[in-house]
Amino acid sequence: MEPIVRVNNLSVVYDKTEILRNINFEIYPGEIFVIVGGSGCGKSTLLRQIIGLEIPTTGEIYIDGEEFTTAIGAKREEILRKFGVLFQSSGLITSMTLFENIALPLKAFTKISEERIEQIVRLKLKLVQLEGYENYYPSQLSGGMRKRAGIARALALDPPILCFDEPSSGLDPLTAASLDQLIVNLNNSLGITMIVVTHDLESILRISHRIIMLDKSTRTIIARGTPNELKNYRANKIVYNFFNRIAE
Repeated sequence: MEPIVRVNNLSVVYDKTEILRNINFEIYPGEIFVIVGGSGCGKSTLLRQIIGLEIPTTGEIYIDGEEFTTAIGAKREEILRKFGVLFQSSGLITSMTLFENIALPLKAFTKISEERIEQIVRLKLKLVQLEGYENYYPSQLSGGMRKRAGIARALALDPPILCFDEPSSGLDPLTAASLDQLIVNLNNSLGITMIVVTHDLESILRISHRIIMLDKSTRTIIARGTPNELKNYRANKIVYNFFNRIAE
């Protein structure tokens, strides 16, 4: 199987400060790929490179076999539409209803009819268990519901890759667990590739197929594998302690 995302020798430098060094990995279609590590290790920075919000200092990123880092114009726009993204804050426009939020990318990037847009919006809300909330504003929803609505909007254009930046951030444990289950259910039902950035250990162990762990001091990947492999990874004390919640 060919990877849907391939990162080659990626390095990121901000104002002469190296954030990431020589990052290499592949993500395969349909898997939940999780990027983990302690605070300040570059997890969100790496996600921004993958989804095209920033250009790496060196290295290449291939999306569905196409080189993304140097793509421009229509080709870059085409690759960008392969991603749906849920940001930490959900990213919803507060002055718009859920219906208007989810319809926005459909109106901006397609020429489908208003009737079809309405059908798609209702379908996406049903997928995230928010059926009947079309006319609610984000301020009328709980934090967990806003995250679900953000996922519905991210799914509006049926992207093959769905990205999450700290999805359980700000949620209580039960709501976080419910969101994790939704992520797993969507992965199972849609077969969509998912890239998740998080440091929430319970979430990592619940949802991930494969994991890479970044380290702040070395600025690179220090371990990779399945949840079970990393829970039993004794080659590096930092990795073992992280996955077994052992304090130094």
